[in-house]
Amino acid sequence: MIMKNTKALLVISFGTTFPETRSRTIEAIETDLQTAFPDRIFYRAFTSGMVRKKILEQEGLRILSVPEALEQMQSDGIRDLLVQPTHLLEGAEYASTLDVIRDRSDLFDQVRIGRCLMTDQGDIEAMADCLERIFGSLDPGQMLALMGHGSGRISLPVYDLLNRQFEMDGFSVYCVGTVEFDPGIRPVMEKVRQKMPEEVILSPLLVVAGDHAVHDMAGSSEDSWKSRIRQMGPRVVCNLKGLGEYQEIRDLYVEHALQAERIESRRP
Repeated sequence: MIMKNTKALLVISFGTTFPETRSRTIEAIETDLQTAFPDRIFYRAFTSGMVRKKILEQEGLRILSVPEALEQMQSDGIRDLLVQPTHLLEGAEYASTLDVIRDRSDLFDQVRIGRCLMTDQGDIEAMADCLERIFGSLDPGQMLALMGHGSGRISLPVYDLLNRQFEMDGFSVYCVGTVEFDPGIRPVMEKVRQKMPEEVILSPLLVVAGDHAVHDMAGSSEDSWKSRIRQMGPRVVCNLKGLGEYQEIRDLYVEHALQAERIESRRP
């Protein structure tokens, strides 16, 4: 049956197999976006086939892939589509998702796509401001190290620019590294040597605090960030909250989607 409402909002995420974590992060972002666009029918898609399969097996919940969601919306009579990814940056995952939407854009009359969270310099400044408000001014002797994922396919040196923005804003005890690709943990280790903190707070620069946060950041193995920093002398405190749990970050997604809706429709 064709719906009377032909406008839709599609929120695209990598996904996570942990229901409680999903509800605090991805679903919280989805809820805020639905609230911001009450005139649009909500759809969800996860890009990870492994995640979708495990959720179906463990919870009996079927979550659509991006192609499946697009086909479902076309079948439902959607003509005006607004897409907001929860990706942090324009890496390989986002690029492949954009290709899928581009290939099927002729299914709709209008397609608008919101930017990733850190797409340009303005986004970097907004992200730095949010993180500075979330974590605030640290106590003397403390340092904050944020673990990003990293990507082998980005045109903007996001992590370097974010570190530079922290310095410009007067938050020189903040530092970002990555678990994969460049710059890796190197900036964090250099900052520890420079600042000689008594305590380092580790926190994920990831939408969901999943395996990377639990194992690569806060794990007990010798090569985890926690273990490597402890070997340098400081105490280490681990914060296992994904970015999606912070209202300040969710507000950025809403703003990106609102900006996209205001742009005159064009094919992606």
